[in-house]
Amino acid sequence: MKYLALISFFVLLVAGSPISGQSNLGKPDQSGPFPSTKVDGKLPSAAWRGYEPGRFPSALADGKATTSLQSPLTFITGSAQGTTYNAKYYDEKGRNFKTEIDSILADFDKSLSLYRNDSELVKFNRNSSLTFQSPYFYPVLKKSQEVYQATNGAFDPTIMPLAEAYGFGAKRISDPQNVNVDSLLNLVGFQHIQFDSLSVQKLKNNVRLDFNGIAQGYSVDVIGAFLQKQHIDRFMVEIGGEVLSRGMKEEGKSWIASIEDPLHRGAMFATARLENRAMTTAGNYHNHFIRNGQVFNHLINPKTGSMEQTSLLSVTVFAKDAITADGYDTAFFVMGLEATKAFIKKRNDLDVYLIYTNEKGGTETFASDGIRDFIRETNRQ
Repeated sequence: MKYLALISFFVLLVAGSPISGQSNLGKPDQSGPFPSTKVDGKLPSAAWRGYEPGRFPSALADGKATTSLQSPLTFITGSAQGTTYNAKYYDEKGRNFKTEIDSILADFDKSLSLYRNDSELVKFNRNSSLTFQSPYFYPVLKKSQEVYQATNGAFDPTIMPLAEAYGFGAKRISDPQNVNVDSLLNLVGFQHIQFDSLSVQKLKNNVRLDFNGIAQGYSVDVIGAFLQKQHIDRFMVEIGGEVLSRGMKEEGKSWIASIEDPLHRGAMFATARLENRAMTTAGNYHNHFIRNGQVFNHLINPKTGSMEQTSLLSVTVFAKDAITADGYDTAFFVMGLEATKAFIKKRNDLDVYLIYTNEKGGTETFASDGIRDFIRETNRQ
């Protein structure tokens, strides 16, 4: 689920509901330090370096899959980005890539973390420009611009000044008061930066970026690209609830991913069958505070600068890659129920599963046409 869903905030209509699925990109892992960002003194394999969203390396040779249905299943788990990751894949050679995956995720963190003073993202936020040193910054910036333009600014990574003012940034305060929205909105907007494939520059001082609404999805894609470069074409990768699948789990069987109940922490609300799809979720799960009986969720409207009410409790997006799904799940939370339904009708490349409250306070769901037959609800209130 959401890496740091700091891109927008809402006042939930259900007081006291827990907030979940919003892990912190680059937040120090409590289980111990990250592994080295290098393997044998070198950066990890070129399998993931320079990966572009939606352009996975081919895992086919001469038109045939490179892993057979009899290949053994390998399961890897670990800690990264303040949460956990899981990778399951079929490999005829039975190889274990935990060392390589840990190294890739550590290097990713060094690029896009808000919790590391030496990350590229923190360096850019402190200065007026940045020349990219890793292969990660530019693809995330490029996809962010795409989603920003498609949603008319509902997703905006320049939201960071507002996020911190409301107490949801890396520097947290327990109960923000007297936020100067008009002043801070002058620092929000994609038009305040310019970039190409080599560097990014600020066009206004004090503009800062926060990729926590999209970067975790991209890290899932990067691991998927690495596995495909190893000629593995049947896998499911999950980091903090963001999921990417390729191929089939077993002959005739799909990979299964769960969608958490937004009102009951740790409980499963539904499952989704995934076949060559990514799935990400934004919801009212973790990292919230209560004021006057209202729960403030991690979603701020970047166009108004305000916390707003919404009937949406959980937004799950399905796309060809996780970076795309991750950016849009944040945007749809800002747009709201009806606007999201209207938007999704015009996009054949996206599907959504929405959990929301009706006027009587009950829980209802909406699944778009392309995903409806793949959803199984397990917990209806």
